[in-house]
Amino acid sequence: MAVDFETLLTVVFVVVDDWYQDYGQYLQQGKRGAKPTFSDSEVLTLLLCHDFIPFPGETQFLGFIRANYQGCFPALLSQSQFNRRARALRLVLEKLRQHWVHQLGATEQQLLLMDAKPVPVVGYKRDKTHSAFRGSADYGVCVSRKLHYFGFKLVALTTLDGLPVVFELVPANTDDRPAAESVLVHVYGCDVFADKGFLSETWQEDQRDWHGNRIWTAKKKNQPDQNPKAFDQLLNSVRERIEGAFNEAQNTGRNLERLLAKTILGLCTQVIAKMASHALKLVLRRFYNIDVQTFEYLAVA
Repeated sequence: MAVDFETLLTVVFVVVDDWYQDYGQYLQQGKRGAKPTFSDSEVLTLLLCHDFIPFPGETQFLGFIRANYQGCFPALLSQSQFNRRARALRLVLEKLRQHWVHQLGATEQQLLLMDAKPVPVVGYKRDKTHSAFRGSADYGVCVSRKLHYFGFKLVALTTLDGLPVVFELVPANTDDRPAAESVLVHVYGCDVFADKGFLSETWQEDQRDWHGNRIWTAKKKNQPDQNPKAFDQLLNSVRERIEGAFNEAQNTGRNLERLLAKTILGLCTQVIAKMASHALKLVLRRFYNIDVQTFEYLAVA
């Protein structure tokens, strides 16, 4: 079903606010201060919809909303106020994302895909002395793309349909296998298909013993024990799914490699918002017959 952007904003607000009134507001109990005129549900709605019209930063997106949809958000905040509220609500947004993941049945899936993608935060040659990411981010290499960067690595488990179930940010120099453990601890008894970066028979056996997760990867050519040819063909087809799933999550809307975050909290908020927005698109498609397209042309209009 085709809807205009104002209708989409309204639908998203209703979906978000229904959840917030039932669950989200209780996560905010104990917060001091008067009730804000610009509600938490409005902040969450704009955080989610930013990825549908992927302006590079919040300033441009909020300017677009102010110029075209002020009637939907009459008490719209300034960019600095919105940014502060968004960061404060990042964990609430992650709870909402988890709710949608459960609603979509992804938590019951036993076949999962796993991969890691680079998330640069500061130019590779730029001085890091005064960067807010100093001490948390690090230098890393994406071998498949021959990319040298400074930042983080996003490791995620997704369903075969590409819905991120669990994800985590780790420093870019973290080996893929320890990075994977940050997400594998959240699932049990799953068959996880991954690329050769997660290859290690000892490590894979440890994962099976610790959490019952079976990690399946292609073998290196010099290994004495090779997979059956038919199984490698299956792995190749699954590998295409992995690339497709992560390509959609990374490149649809704002690109994970160009989030323009200036702080750790800002980066975490934007990554959570992007993962939640991806889940929201599937919720809208399945339960509301709304297939959201990303309006990239508006970002440069």
